[in-house]
Amino acid sequence: MFSNNDEAVINKKLPKELLLRIFSFLDVVTLCRCAQVSRAWNVLALDGSNWQRIDLFDFQRDIEGRVVENISKRCGGFLRKLSLRGCLGVGDNALRTFAQNCRNIEVLNLNGCTKITDATCTSLSKFCSKLRHLDLASCTSITNLSLKALSEGCPLLEQLNISWCDQVTKDGIQALVRGCGGLKALFLKGCTQLEDEALKYIGAHCPELVTLNLQTCLQITDDGLITICRGCHKLQSLCASGCCNITDAILNALGQNCPRLRILEVARCSQLTDVGFTTLARNCHELEKMDLEECVQITDSTLIQLSIHCPRLQVLSLSHCELITDDGIRHLGNGACAHDRLEVIELDNCPLITDASLEHLKSCHSLERIELYDCQQITRAGIKRRRTHLPNIKVHAYFAPVTPPPSVGGSRQRFCRCCIIL
Repeated sequence: MFSNNDEAVINKKLPKELLLRIFSFLDVVTLCRCAQVSRAWNVLALDGSNWQRIDLFDFQRDIEGRVVENISKRCGGFLRKLSLRGCLGVGDNALRTFAQNCRNIEVLNLNGCTKITDATCTSLSKFCSKLRHLDLASCTSITNLSLKALSEGCPLLEQLNISWCDQVTKDGIQALVRGCGGLKALFLKGCTQLEDEALKYIGAHCPELVTLNLQTCLQITDDGLITICRGCHKLQSLCASGCCNITDAILNALGQNCPRLRILEVARCSQLTDVGFTTLARNCHELEKMDLEECVQITDSTLIQLSIHCPRLQVLSLSHCELITDDGIRHLGNGACAHDRLEVIELDNCPLITDASLEHLKSCHSLERIELYDCQQITRAGIKRRRTHLPNIKVHAYFAPVTPPPSVGGSRQRFCRCCIIL
Protein backbone atom coordinates (compact mmCIF):
# COMPACT_ATOMS: atom_id res chain seq x y z
CA MET A 1 0.00 0.00 0.00
CA PHE A 2 1.64 3.22 -1.16
CA SER A 3 1.07 6.66 0.27
CA ASN A 4 -1.01 9.02 -1.87
CA ASN A 5 1.35 11.84 -1.06
CA ASP A 6 4.20 11.23 -3.48
CA GLU A 7 4.79 14.98 -3.61
CA ALA A 8 6.60 15.00 -0.26
CA VAL A 9 8.95 17.91 0.31
CA ILE A 10 12.08 15.79 -0.01
CA ASN A 11 10.95 14.55 -3.43
CA LYS A 12 10.29 18.11 -4.60
CA LYS A 13 13.44 19.72 -3.28
CA LEU A 14 16.09 17.13 -4.14
CA PRO A 15 16.87 16.05 -7.70
CA LYS A 16 16.56 12.37 -8.56
CA GLU A 17 20.32 12.00 -8.95
CA LEU A 18 20.93 13.16 -5.38
CA LEU A 19 18.18 10.94 -3.99
CA LEU A 20 19.67 7.97 -5.80
CA ARG A 21 23.03 8.80 -4.29
CA ILE A 22 21.50 8.79 -0.80
CA PHE A 23 19.78 5.47 -1.45
CA SER A 24 23.05 3.95 -2.63
CA PHE A 25 24.30 3.88 0.99
CA LEU A 26 21.41 1.71 2.22
CA ASP A 27 21.57 -2.04 2.81
CA VAL A 28 19.24 -4.58 1.20
CA VAL A 29 16.70 -4.64 4.04
CA THR A 30 16.44 -0.86 4.24
CA LEU A 31 16.07 -0.53 0.48
CA CYS A 32 13.18 -3.00 0.51
CA ARG A 33 11.49 -1.07 3.32
CA CYS A 34 11.94 2.23 1.49
CA ALA A 35 10.40 0.67 -1.60
CA GLN A 36 7.14 0.34 0.34
CA VAL A 37 6.91 4.00 1.41
CA SER A 38 5.61 5.54 -1.80
CA ARG A 39 5.61 5.10 -5.55
CA ALA A 40 8.42 7.59 -5.94
CA TRP A 41 10.58 5.83 -3.36
CA ASN A 42 9.73 2.46 -4.86
CA VAL A 43 11.25 3.60 -8.15
CA LEU A 44 14.30 5.01 -6.38
CA ALA A 45 14.88 2.03 -4.10
CA LEU A 46 14.59 -0.52 -6.89
CA ASP A 47 16.75 1.39 -9.35
CA GLY A 48 19.44 -0.96 -10.61
CA SER A 49 22.22 1.47 -9.69
CA ASN A 50 21.47 0.84 -5.99
CA TRP A 51 21.98 -2.88 -6.39
CA GLN A 52 25.60 -3.06 -7.49
CA ARG A 53 26.62 -5.05 -4.38
CA ILE A 54 24.29 -7.60 -2.80
CA ASP A 55 24.92 -9.98 0.09
CA LEU A 56 22.09 -12.42 0.78
CA PHE A 57 23.88 -14.43 3.46
CA ASP A 58 21.53 -13.17 6.21
CA PHE A 59 18.57 -14.52 4.23
CA GLN A 60 20.16 -17.76 3.06
CA ARG A 61 17.44 -20.10 4.37
CA ASP A 62 14.74 -18.26 2.44
CA ILE A 63 16.55 -17.74 -0.85
CA GLU A 64 15.29 -19.81 -3.75
CA GLY A 65 16.29 -19.79 -7.37
CA ARG A 66 13.48 -17.47 -8.44
CA VAL A 67 14.74 -14.79 -6.06
CA VAL A 68 18.13 -14.80 -7.74
CA GLU A 69 16.47 -14.71 -11.15
CA ASN A 70 14.35 -11.69 -10.15
CA ILE A 71 17.36 -9.87 -8.73
CA SER A 72 19.31 -10.47 -11.93
CA LYS A 73 16.50 -9.08 -14.05
CA ARG A 74 16.18 -6.03 -11.83
CA CYS A 75 19.90 -5.27 -11.57
CA GLY A 76 21.06 -6.32 -15.00
CA GLY A 77 24.37 -4.81 -15.98
CA PHE A 78 24.60 -2.75 -12.79
CA LEU A 79 25.43 -5.69 -10.54
CA ARG A 80 29.14 -6.01 -9.77
CA LYS A 81 29.22 -8.09 -6.57
CA LEU A 82 26.88 -10.83 -5.33
CA SER A 83 27.17 -13.14 -2.34
CA LEU A 84 24.94 -16.22 -2.20
CA ARG A 85 27.08 -17.86 0.47
CA GLY A 86 25.17 -20.70 2.10
CA CYS A 87 22.10 -20.38 -0.13
CA LEU A 88 21.33 -24.07 -0.41
CA GLY A 89 18.21 -23.58 -2.52
CA VAL A 90 19.98 -21.95 -5.47
CA GLY A 91 20.89 -24.21 -8.38
CA ASP A 92 22.23 -24.20 -11.93
CA ASN A 93 19.08 -22.91 -13.66
CA ALA A 94 18.86 -19.78 -11.53
CA LEU A 95 22.54 -19.05 -12.01
CA ARG A 96 22.26 -19.46 -15.75
CA THR A 97 19.57 -16.75 -15.81
CA PHE A 98 21.75 -14.67 -13.51
CA ALA A 99 24.79 -15.03 -15.78
CA GLN A 100 22.77 -14.04 -18.85
CA ASN A 101 21.44 -10.88 -17.19
CA CYS A 102 24.42 -9.75 -15.09
CA ARG A 103 27.31 -9.82 -17.51
CA ASN A 104 29.33 -7.21 -15.63
CA ILE A 105 29.60 -9.28 -12.46
CA GLU A 106 33.11 -9.13 -11.00
CA VAL A 107 32.80 -10.80 -7.58
CA LEU A 108 30.60 -13.87 -7.03
CA ASN A 109 30.43 -15.90 -3.81
CA LEU A 110 28.77 -19.31 -4.11
CA ASN A 111 30.41 -20.82 -1.02
CA GLY A 112 28.30 -23.70 0.24
CA CYS A 113 25.78 -23.62 -2.63
CA THR A 114 25.81 -27.39 -2.82
CA LYS A 115 23.21 -27.70 -5.60
CA ILE A 116 25.38 -26.17 -8.27
CA THR A 117 27.40 -28.27 -10.71
CA ASP A 118 29.75 -27.73 -13.63
CA ALA A 119 26.79 -26.26 -15.53
CA THR A 120 27.04 -23.08 -13.46
CA CYS A 121 30.69 -22.53 -14.38
CA THR A 122 29.81 -23.17 -18.02
CA SER A 123 27.24 -20.36 -17.81
CA LEU A 124 29.69 -18.02 -16.12
CA SER A 125 32.28 -18.80 -18.76
CA LYS A 126 29.83 -18.04 -21.56
CA PHE A 127 28.40 -14.77 -20.25
CA CYS A 128 30.60 -13.31 -17.46
CA SER A 129 33.98 -12.52 -18.97
CA LYS A 130 34.66 -9.75 -16.41
CA LEU A 131 34.60 -12.11 -13.43
CA ARG A 132 37.58 -11.53 -11.11
CA HIS A 133 36.74 -13.25 -7.80
CA LEU A 134 34.86 -16.55 -7.59
CA ASP A 135 34.22 -18.60 -4.43
CA LEU A 136 33.09 -22.19 -4.99
CA ALA A 137 34.20 -23.60 -1.63
CA SER A 138 32.27 -26.71 -0.55
CA CYS A 139 30.51 -26.98 -3.92
CA THR A 140 31.38 -30.65 -3.99
CA SER A 141 29.91 -31.42 -7.43
CA ILE A 142 32.47 -29.17 -9.12
CA THR A 143 34.97 -31.08 -11.27
CA ASN A 144 37.80 -30.39 -13.71
CA LEU A 145 35.20 -29.39 -16.31
CA SER A 146 34.42 -26.24 -14.31
CA LEU A 147 38.06 -25.18 -14.23
CA LYS A 148 38.39 -25.76 -17.96
CA ALA A 149 35.30 -23.61 -18.60
CA LEU A 150 36.57 -20.78 -16.39
CA SER A 151 39.91 -20.90 -18.16
CA GLU A 152 38.21 -20.44 -21.52
CA GLY A 153 35.73 -17.71 -20.62
CA CYS A 154 37.05 -15.79 -17.58
CA PRO A 155 40.58 -14.66 -18.42
CA LEU A 156 40.53 -11.84 -15.84
CA LEU A 157 40.06 -14.23 -12.90
CA GLU A 158 42.32 -13.17 -10.01
CA GLN A 159 40.94 -15.09 -7.03
CA LEU A 160 39.45 -18.58 -6.97
CA ASN A 161 38.37 -20.65 -3.99
CA ILE A 162 37.66 -24.32 -4.69
CA SER A 163 38.33 -25.58 -1.17
CA TRP A 164 36.78 -28.98 -0.45
CA CYS A 165 36.01 -29.55 -4.12
CA ASP A 166 37.66 -32.91 -3.83
CA GLN A 167 36.94 -34.08 -7.37
CA VAL A 168 39.45 -31.60 -8.77
CA THR A 169 42.75 -33.09 -9.96
CA LYS A 170 45.95 -31.87 -11.59
CA ASP A 171 44.22 -31.91 -14.99
CA GLY A 172 41.76 -29.26 -13.84
CA ILE A 173 44.52 -27.10 -12.38
CA GLN A 174 46.51 -27.41 -15.60
CA ALA A 175 43.53 -26.22 -17.66
CA LEU A 176 42.78 -23.38 -15.25
CA VAL A 177 46.21 -21.78 -15.09
CA ARG A 178 46.77 -21.87 -18.83
CA GLY A 179 43.88 -19.47 -19.35
CA CYS A 180 43.99 -17.57 -16.04
CA GLY A 181 47.65 -16.69 -15.67
CA GLY A 182 46.79 -13.56 -13.70
CA LEU A 183 45.63 -15.51 -10.63
CA LYS A 184 46.68 -13.79 -7.41
CA ALA A 185 44.88 -15.95 -4.83
CA LEU A 186 44.14 -19.65 -5.03
CA PHE A 187 42.45 -21.59 -2.23
CA LEU A 188 42.75 -25.38 -2.57
CA LYS A 189 42.09 -26.44 1.01
CA GLY A 190 40.89 -30.03 1.24
CA CYS A 191 41.48 -30.83 -2.45
CA THR A 192 42.85 -34.20 -1.49
CA GLN A 193 43.51 -35.49 -5.01
CA LEU A 194 46.04 -32.77 -5.82
CA GLU A 195 49.62 -33.90 -6.27
CA ASP A 196 52.94 -32.12 -6.85
CA GLU A 197 52.23 -32.02 -10.59
CA ALA A 198 49.37 -29.56 -9.98
CA LEU A 199 51.70 -27.21 -8.11
CA LYS A 200 54.23 -27.38 -10.92
CA TYR A 201 51.58 -26.04 -13.32
CA ILE A 202 50.78 -23.20 -10.91
CA GLY A 203 54.45 -22.31 -10.47
CA ALA A 204 54.98 -22.26 -14.23
CA HIS A 205 51.93 -20.15 -15.18
CA CYS A 206 51.00 -17.91 -12.19
CA PRO A 207 53.85 -15.44 -11.54
CA GLU A 208 51.42 -12.96 -9.93
CA LEU A 209 50.31 -15.39 -7.20
CA VAL A 210 50.20 -13.76 -3.75
CA THR A 211 48.08 -16.18 -1.69
CA LEU A 212 48.03 -19.98 -1.78
CA ASN A 213 46.16 -22.30 0.59
CA LEU A 214 46.98 -26.01 0.45
CA GLN A 215 45.73 -27.05 3.88
CA THR A 216 45.26 -30.84 4.21
CA CYS A 217 46.41 -31.52 0.65
CA LEU A 218 48.05 -34.64 1.98
CA GLN A 219 49.83 -35.74 -1.19
CA ILE A 220 51.86 -32.55 -1.53
CA THR A 221 55.63 -32.89 -0.98
CA ASP A 222 58.72 -30.71 -1.18
CA ASP A 223 58.97 -31.07 -4.96
CA GLY A 224 55.70 -29.32 -5.69
CA LEU A 225 56.10 -26.51 -3.19
CA ILE A 226 59.65 -25.75 -4.24
CA THR A 227 58.32 -25.18 -7.77
CA ILE A 228 55.80 -22.71 -6.34
CA CYS A 229 58.55 -20.82 -4.50
CA ARG A 230 60.72 -20.59 -7.60
CA GLY A 231 57.92 -19.46 -9.90
CA CYS A 232 55.87 -17.22 -7.58
CA HIS A 233 58.29 -14.66 -6.14
CA LYS A 234 55.44 -12.34 -5.08
CA LEU A 235 54.01 -14.92 -2.66
CA GLN A 236 52.91 -13.30 0.60
CA SER A 237 50.68 -15.93 2.21
CA LEU A 238 51.16 -19.69 2.25
CA CYS A 239 49.10 -22.23 4.18
CA ALA A 240 50.49 -25.76 4.12
CA SER A 241 49.05 -26.90 7.43
CA GLY A 242 48.54 -30.64 7.53
CA CYS A 243 50.90 -31.26 4.60
CA CYS A 244 52.88 -33.65 6.74
CA ASN A 245 55.37 -34.70 4.05
CA ILE A 246 57.13 -31.34 3.74
CA THR A 247 60.56 -30.71 5.25
CA ASP A 248 63.03 -27.89 5.83
CA ALA A 249 63.61 -27.79 2.07
CA ILE A 250 60.39 -25.77 1.82
CA LEU A 251 61.53 -23.20 4.38
CA ASN A 252 64.84 -22.86 2.58
CA ALA A 253 63.06 -22.35 -0.76
CA LEU A 254 60.76 -19.71 0.75
CA GLY A 255 63.72 -17.89 2.25
CA GLN A 256 65.62 -17.89 -1.02
CA ASN A 257 62.74 -16.98 -3.35
CA CYS A 258 59.87 -15.28 -1.49
CA PRO A 259 61.20 -12.32 0.54
CA ARG A 260 57.73 -10.68 0.71
CA LEU A 261 56.22 -13.55 2.71
CA ARG A 262 53.94 -12.22 5.46
CA ILE A 263 51.85 -15.24 6.52
CA LEU A 264 53.06 -18.81 6.96
CA GLU A 265 50.83 -21.56 8.34
CA VAL A 266 52.52 -24.94 8.72
CA ALA A 267 50.62 -26.49 11.63
CA ARG A 268 51.12 -30.24 12.06
CA CYS A 269 54.18 -30.27 9.78
CA SER A 270 56.26 -32.24 12.23
CA GLN A 271 59.37 -32.62 10.04
CA LEU A 272 60.22 -28.90 10.14
CA THR A 273 63.15 -27.95 12.38
CA ASP A 274 65.13 -25.00 13.70
CA VAL A 275 67.49 -25.23 10.73
CA GLY A 276 64.74 -24.42 8.23
CA PHE A 277 63.18 -21.66 10.34
CA THR A 278 66.59 -20.05 10.76
CA THR A 279 66.95 -19.69 6.99
CA LEU A 280 63.39 -18.44 6.72
CA ALA A 281 63.73 -15.81 9.46
CA ARG A 282 67.00 -14.48 8.09
CA ASN A 283 65.49 -13.85 4.66
CA CYS A 284 61.77 -13.11 5.20
CA HIS A 285 61.78 -9.99 7.37
CA GLU A 286 58.15 -9.05 6.63
CA LEU A 287 56.61 -12.04 8.44
CA GLU A 288 53.51 -11.00 10.41
CA LYS A 289 51.68 -14.24 11.21
CA MET A 290 53.10 -17.73 11.82
CA ASP A 291 51.20 -20.85 12.79
CA LEU A 292 53.73 -23.44 13.99
CA GLU A 293 51.34 -25.57 16.03
CA GLU A 294 52.62 -29.13 16.45
CA CYS A 295 55.94 -28.37 14.77
CA VAL A 296 57.29 -30.56 17.52
CA GLN A 297 60.98 -30.38 16.65
CA ILE A 298 61.46 -26.64 17.02
CA THR A 299 63.19 -25.23 20.09
CA ASP A 300 64.09 -21.86 21.54
CA SER A 301 66.54 -21.45 18.66
CA THR A 302 63.66 -20.67 16.30
CA LEU A 303 62.33 -17.99 18.66
CA ILE A 304 65.76 -16.41 18.90
CA GLN A 305 65.94 -16.07 15.12
CA LEU A 306 62.41 -14.67 14.90
CA SER A 307 63.17 -12.15 17.64
CA ILE A 308 66.22 -10.88 15.76
CA HIS A 309 65.05 -10.89 12.14
CA CYS A 310 61.25 -10.50 12.12
CA PRO A 311 60.32 -7.08 13.55
CA ARG A 312 56.76 -7.14 12.13
CA LEU A 313 55.59 -10.35 13.79
CA GLN A 314 52.05 -9.92 15.18
CA VAL A 315 50.59 -13.42 15.66
CA LEU A 316 52.58 -16.50 16.67
CA SER A 317 51.18 -19.94 17.47
CA LEU A 318 53.51 -22.37 19.24
CA SER A 319 50.88 -24.70 20.66
CA HIS A 320 52.13 -28.26 21.27
CA CYS A 321 55.73 -27.19 20.62
CA GLU A 322 56.83 -29.01 23.73
CA LEU A 323 60.53 -28.07 23.55
CA ILE A 324 59.90 -24.33 23.92
CA THR A 325 61.06 -22.92 27.27
CA ASP A 326 60.98 -19.65 29.16
CA ASP A 327 64.33 -18.72 27.64
CA GLY A 328 62.86 -18.68 24.14
CA ILE A 329 60.00 -16.47 25.31
CA ARG A 330 62.56 -14.19 26.97
CA HIS A 331 64.28 -13.60 23.64
CA LEU A 332 60.94 -13.02 21.94
CA GLY A 333 59.94 -10.53 24.64
CA ASN A 334 63.16 -8.62 24.07
CA GLY A 335 62.96 -8.84 20.29
CA ALA A 336 62.25 -6.24 17.64
CA CYS A 337 58.55 -7.14 17.41
CA ALA A 338 57.88 -7.12 21.14
CA HIS A 339 57.14 -3.52 22.01
CA ASP A 340 54.71 -2.37 19.29
CA ARG A 341 53.82 -5.36 17.11
CA LEU A 342 53.18 -8.66 18.88
CA GLU A 343 49.43 -9.05 19.50
CA VAL A 344 48.75 -12.77 19.97
CA ILE A 345 50.88 -15.62 21.23
CA GLU A 346 49.55 -19.16 21.64
CA LEU A 347 51.43 -21.53 23.96
CA ASP A 348 48.86 -24.25 24.61
CA ASN A 349 50.38 -27.54 25.78
CA CYS A 350 53.90 -26.19 26.16
CA PRO A 351 54.80 -28.03 29.38
CA LEU A 352 58.10 -26.22 30.03
CA ILE A 353 56.52 -22.75 30.10
CA THR A 354 56.25 -21.18 33.57
CA ASP A 355 55.19 -17.88 35.10
CA ALA A 356 58.61 -16.54 34.12
CA SER A 357 57.42 -16.38 30.50
CA LEU A 358 54.64 -14.01 31.53
CA GLU A 359 57.27 -11.75 33.10
CA HIS A 360 59.31 -11.85 29.89
CA LEU A 361 56.29 -10.62 27.92
CA LYS A 362 55.65 -7.53 30.06
CA SER A 363 57.33 -5.26 27.50
CA CYS A 364 54.86 -6.36 24.78
CA HIS A 365 52.49 -3.42 25.09
CA SER A 366 50.44 -4.37 22.02
CA LEU A 367 49.75 -7.89 23.31
CA GLU A 368 46.00 -8.64 23.26
CA ARG A 369 45.79 -12.37 23.93
CA ILE A 370 47.85 -15.22 25.38
CA GLU A 371 46.72 -18.85 25.11
CA LEU A 372 48.03 -21.08 27.89
CA TYR A 373 45.70 -24.08 27.94
CA ASP A 374 47.29 -27.09 29.65
CA CYS A 375 50.47 -25.26 30.58
CA GLN A 376 50.73 -26.97 33.94
CA GLN A 377 53.40 -24.66 35.37
CA ILE A 378 51.38 -21.48 34.83
CA THR A 379 49.66 -20.23 38.01
CA ARG A 380 46.82 -17.88 38.80
CA ALA A 381 49.22 -15.65 40.68
CA GLY A 382 51.46 -15.33 37.64
CA ILE A 383 48.55 -14.31 35.45
CA LYS A 384 47.30 -11.75 37.96
CA ARG A 385 50.75 -10.18 38.20
CA ARG A 386 50.80 -9.81 34.44
CA ARG A 387 47.47 -8.04 34.52
CA THR A 388 49.05 -5.16 36.43
CA HIS A 389 51.30 -4.42 33.44
CA LEU A 390 48.80 -5.23 30.67
CA PRO A 391 45.31 -4.53 32.08
CA ASN A 392 43.48 -5.11 28.77
CA ILE A 393 45.06 -8.43 27.86
CA LYS A 394 43.03 -11.66 27.63
CA VAL A 395 44.71 -14.74 29.09
CA HIS A 396 43.15 -18.16 28.50
CA ALA A 397 44.43 -20.91 30.79
CA TYR A 398 43.45 -24.18 32.45
CA PHE A 399 44.41 -24.87 36.03
CA ALA A 400 44.52 -27.84 38.39
CA PRO A 401 42.06 -30.57 37.42
CA VAL A 402 39.12 -31.35 39.61
CA THR A 403 38.53 -34.91 40.76
CA PRO A 404 37.50 -36.86 37.69
CA PRO A 405 34.02 -38.40 37.77
CA PRO A 406 33.71 -42.16 37.64
CA SER A 407 33.77 -43.63 34.15
CA VAL A 408 30.51 -44.71 32.60
CA GLY A 409 30.39 -48.22 31.18
CA GLY A 410 34.14 -48.49 31.39
CA SER A 411 34.65 -45.71 28.82
CA ARG A 412 37.40 -43.16 29.25
CA GLN A 413 36.14 -39.60 29.67
CA ARG A 414 37.87 -36.23 29.53
CA PHE A 415 37.21 -34.46 32.82
CA CYS A 416 36.72 -30.75 33.32
CA ARG A 417 39.34 -28.28 34.42
CA CYS A 418 38.86 -24.87 35.90
CA CYS A 419 39.16 -22.28 33.14
CA ILE A 420 40.10 -18.64 33.68
CA ILE A 421 39.68 -15.90 31.12
CA LEU A 422 41.05 -12.57 32.31
